[in-house]
Amino acid sequence: MIFGFIFLPQEPKFTITNATLTQFNFNSSNNTLDYNLTLNMTIRNPNKRVGIYYRRIQVIGNYRKKRFALVTLNTLPFYQGHKNTTELHQVVVQGSQPVKFGKREVSQFTEETASGIYSIKVQLALRIKARYGKFTSRNYKPYRKIDCKLNVPLSFNETSIASGFKATRCENVYFFTDPDSD
Repeated sequence: MIFGFIFLPQEPKFTITNATLTQFNFNSSNNTLDYNLTLNMTIRNPNKRVGIYYRRIQVIGNYRKKRFALVTLNTLPFYQGHKNTTELHQVVVQGSQPVKFGKREVSQFTEETASGIYSIKVQLALRIKARYGKFTSRNYKPYRKIDCKLNVPLSFNETSIASGFKATRCENVYFFTDPDSD
């Protein structure tokens, strides 16, 4: 608590700078979703006196409140210093997953397939440590998963940049504050 008053930490800022979706197919005969999503993201630490050790980053893919992917990044744990921006490139979320959609979800999937743009929610689950000057905290999970609500156009070529994707700032970043405290 005292550290909070002395260091006044601000929450880091997460942005998905690019998303390329080259496959997003739902097979209703066996309820399987095939997907290939590649993300680029930035993490900005706005703090002057607080550094962050990222010990583990998991990327969770959700479509219509149904989880279709869980990927643990195999990047080495890294330290993000003060007033620093870190870029993560080519975060690949790819595979095939059984997903149970109701009639409404299938209808929405069909509409989005016709438009070519899919509403995908990416969540980031982290394990971090904070460094306040010479003091380093224990490993901990932030209070909530970070939410990134994306509108991703389907691209037919992995090397082409998906036209129409807009960089998206993620929400629910609570490293240093408890959103449920009064």
